Amino acid sequence: MGERHSKWVATDRVFPRSETNPMDGVICIVWPKALWLAAHITGGIAAIFLFPSLLGLLIFVALTALSICLGHSVGMHRLLIHRSFSTSKWLEYTLVWLGTLVGMAGPFGMIRAHDMRDWHQRQTLCPPHPSHGAGFWRDAWWQLCCEFRLINPPHFQIEEEVANDPVYAFMERTWMAQQLILTVPLFLLGGIGFVLWGICLRISVSLIGHWAVGHYAHRRGSQIWRIKGLPSQGYNLSGLGLITFGEAWHGNHHAFPHSARLGIEPGQMDPGFGVIRVFEKLKLAWNVQLPDTQPAREGLYRVAPLASNDHREA
Repeated sequence: MGERHSKWVATDRVFPRSETNPMDGVICIVWPKALWLAAHITGGIAAIFLFPSLLGLLIFVALTALSICLGHSVGMHRLLIHRSFSTSKWLEYTLVWLGTLVGMAGPFGMIRAHDMRDWHQRQTLCPPHPSHGAGFWRDAWWQLCCEFRLINPPHFQIEEEVANDPVYAFMERTWMAQQLILTVPLFLLGGIGFVLWGICLRISVSLIGHWAVGHYAHRRGSQIWRIKGLPSQGYNLSGLGLITFGEAWHGNHHAFPHSARLGIEPGQMDPGFGVIRVFEKLKLAWNVQLPDTQPAREGLYRVAPLASNDHREA
């Protein structure tokens, strides 16, 4: 597994070696990533100006909400990556597949991108790429089209039950081609226009929106919790809970990464957690984690006063 460096903290899937240094790396363009985004931005622009359609707009909104909420937020983030609740395998596959349709990566790629960023942000030194430390346009370029490659990367290990799962392996190999499952019926329903609305515009907005939320949620916003000694902190983006399905409460997530509930303060809307609660009532979800069901992160302290009903009542 590799020798752990005494200076750098390990996480569940990332184990620094003796020669690993989180600051020692280069930012490289990833051409498939850049071209994928450029193609969908072009298609999305074409949808708006060449194929204006109210039904196309409704398809875009519905598929974006479905893939981001049930797929990315509930399936990929809270279930596959953090295991903040348990469910049956068929539902897990369905939710993660919907997350693959967002167009960021397959299940293994999403785990790796998330956990490497999380590992960097848990170190006492963190370069500007993983911490969203660059300015608006440079950070957009870095995050959407590039990656930070360490000279001596840590050992990365996905748990065997996921890494050896043939369904996830298939999703990983074919994550771009999975869009065809939607492309064919959209084309039959409304031709190339519906494909551009339901595939290209949806993917481009989802990818850019995901980056934008991450950019601002690591730079400014309201802050209730801090992690002592870390240069990279999370912030809550007030007013965005509904349209981000709860992912805007990133300061809460830094504080309680195990929690299925991200909107833990009064008034913080969290539709993703609402979906999990519905699953729980239907006996489709169990072992739902809340902020107080596991020990607090080391160094966690509250910087805002307690509200009338704090996170322990969630």
